[in-house]
Amino acid sequence: MSPGDAWRAPMEAALGEARAALATGDVPIGAVVVDGGGAVLGSGRNVREAEADPTGHAEVVALRAAARGRGEWRLDGCTLVVTLEPCTMCAGAAVLARVDRVVFGAWDPKAGAVGSLWDVVRDRRLNHRPEVVSGVRAEESAALLEDFFATQR
Repeated sequence: MSPGDAWRAPMEAALGEARAALATGDVPIGAVVVDGGGAVLGSGRNVREAEADPTGHAEVVALRAAARGRGEWRLDGCTLVVTLEPCTMCAGAAVLARVDRVVFGAWDPKAGAVGSLWDVVRDRRLNHRPEVVSGVRAEESAALLEDFFATQR
């Protein structure tokens, strides 16, 4: 069993969120925040187009929902599961939320901040460094994005 196998089910929930983003013309990226037992505390999809919100990334939406549900901003004991490697804003939000780990599907060589272009979550200058699990259902996550951008050209 690979380290990513434990995250296949939560990633399915994130993929569902990503597919739902297509209905609003948003880039199909989805995210969920799960607690230590695997229960979903918050979910989100990209809503930048739907809500005209530049911060409307799936990760931020999911982190906000989880914090609201928990009644506090600290999400220790939680995992952020997202279909695409987080950007700098979202990686920073994961660090600030104190999640235990970030799990993602596809790598983002153009804007990724969890190992591709930058590595915000493992920067030793920060006071919190979540564990990283990458490549979970990466092919499915990448295919959603490739299909979406193929229709945009």
